[in-house]
Amino acid sequence: MDITASQILESAPRRFRPEKASNVTSTFHFIITGDENFGYTINIADGKCTLAKELIGTPSCTITTKAKTYIELETGKANPQMALMMGKVKISNIGEMMQFAKCFRRFDESYLVTTDDGPQTTENTHTIKTRSPRKGPLEGVTVIDFTRLLPGPLATQMLADMGADVIKVEDPDSPDYIRSFEPMIDGTSAFYYALNRNKRSLAVNFLSPEGKQIITDLVKKADVFIEQYRPGVMKNFGLDYESLKQINPRIIYVSITGYGQESSKSQAAGHDLNYISIAGMLSVTGDANGYPIIPGFQLADIAGGSYMAVNAVTAALYKREKTQTGEWLDVAMTDSVLPFMALPFAEHQATGAKHPRGKFQLAGGQANYNIYKCADGKFIALGSLEPKFWNAVCKRLGKPEWQEKIIGGVDIQASIQKELQQIFLAQTREEWIKFFATDDICLTPINEIDELTTDTYLRERK
Repeated sequence: MDITASQILESAPRRFRPEKASNVTSTFHFIITGDENFGYTINIADGKCTLAKELIGTPSCTITTKAKTYIELETGKANPQMALMMGKVKISNIGEMMQFAKCFRRFDESYLVTTDDGPQTTENTHTIKTRSPRKGPLEGVTVIDFTRLLPGPLATQMLADMGADVIKVEDPDSPDYIRSFEPMIDGTSAFYYALNRNKRSLAVNFLSPEGKQIITDLVKKADVFIEQYRPGVMKNFGLDYESLKQINPRIIYVSITGYGQESSKSQAAGHDLNYISIAGMLSVTGDANGYPIIPGFQLADIAGGSYMAVNAVTAALYKREKTQTGEWLDVAMTDSVLPFMALPFAEHQATGAKHPRGKFQLAGGQANYNIYKCADGKFIALGSLEPKFWNAVCKRLGKPEWQEKIIGGVDIQASIQKELQQIFLAQTREEWIKFFATDDICLTPINEIDELTTDTYLRERK
């Protein structure tokens, strides 16, 4: 059936979730243009939702978009973030809109049909999907996964890969929103698949009485509970550590946040870029002009969140074998990436040194530990730090005078680096790999992303 924007908006009171709106008082104006032209007002107050087929009152937030776009957004055919970035939808107050969205179940055609008892929904039904049995050192460990996006899901996937039975819990009306990120595979994001293999899936409204009982029953038998909300949110849900340990004193509870449970920034929003900036990591790497370079991958999310959470879980499981009690583990991603600065910070503490970006010994300051472009536009990584490796490079290139200069200052390093770059531009990347094939000098190709699946080493390691 053809669904209209007005039908979707008029279903809002039937999709309203009062348990999510106890502290919400807002007025929203929806201005729809294009194939349909109208303005509706949705008001939330005192745990109730009302709709008016006109624009009334002073809005907390105004949403303006074309009818086609609105329908695609509500039916899951368009990504909200992309629509916002591309200007297809205009929102006057993003914070208010995010709070608003949490107060409603996802739209589907069942909300267009009502009975005397209200809309036909299945909000309290639940099924824990199965998975193939998997062997590993964590076999027998049950993990309840309340995380979303990248850090937590990757951590729990690693635990699942090691044999743990991971149950990923999602609110059916507000699931892990990485599901809607492009690119899509059969209607689900490729990113979601990349972070959630080997898990079981549970869709449940955990704020309803029935849903809370389902989670309580799971906690009684679980070993680990991992969440990734801002401090205080799980307490509002009644799912904080203090509450859960009353149900299961052996539960290991892991909280992954950007800035920890107790700090002046604990309630601040943040992303990977913010965490590595506070930890000083962007003070080390930079371009020739001294501007910081954003890594093309999520260092804090993965190294500070995912891997550190896995470390925390395995260490806590070992401790529990001796103490028989669980504990609450506070994993702050900013704290956890600070060790990346161990060497440059140690040098600074010892000598007061503060190198320009890109000039620390292991960040581009050494000619023998650097990246060079080749004739075909591809790159190689030279990591000949130790004298035996560097001397072999000098011998093969006919540059014995460079051997003693590698301990030289910034100007000497810059001079050798410039000359090396000219040398490497004389041949292609593969030609240089073959040229040095019999030399033990720490030289590797810099694989492009489309070369990962064909790299000999990575294929050997499966």
